Amino acid sequence: MTEAAIKTATQDIVVEEVFPHAPEIIWKTLTTGDLMARWLGMTPTGFAAAKGTRFTYQTTPAGAWDGVIHCEVLEALRNERLSYSWKGGDESNTQYGSRLDTIVTLTLAKIDGGTRLRLVHSGFETPKNDVAFRNMSGGWKKVVGRIGAISGEAAN
Repeated sequence: MTEAAIKTATQDIVVEEVFPHAPEIIWKTLTTGDLMARWLGMTPTGFAAAKGTRFTYQTTPAGAWDGVIHCEVLEALRNERLSYSWKGGDESNTQYGSRLDTIVTLTLAKIDGGTRLRLVHSGFETPKNDVAFRNMSGGWKKVVGRIGAISGEAAN
């Protein structure tokens, strides 16, 4: 069997937004627990913007899945990039709550008048993670949009 034949097909969610705030302000919004809870809608437990930090989010349980999203910071370059694993779900769930093993990467780029934020949530296996991909595609667009308003407050 060829390598291409055994490779799992994956999909990525990509959301880009420009905010009228400096990268330092966006970084603060992305990496401060209470601010993260406000824009993401889930409070991180144990989060620190340091490589190797393990933390969790709690969302709605489904079937055999307890709703806990297990994360580990893979990269934290202050004011530039934050990347972490995003794992959850259970093999016995076929729709919402199916096993998910993905990576979230937030990249900041200073531009005239502000910061460009690029979020990439990568590694959704098809067809196993199709429901999560659809739900989270819309969800990430909404939560990334909130970052600007919360950053405006954080800047003051």
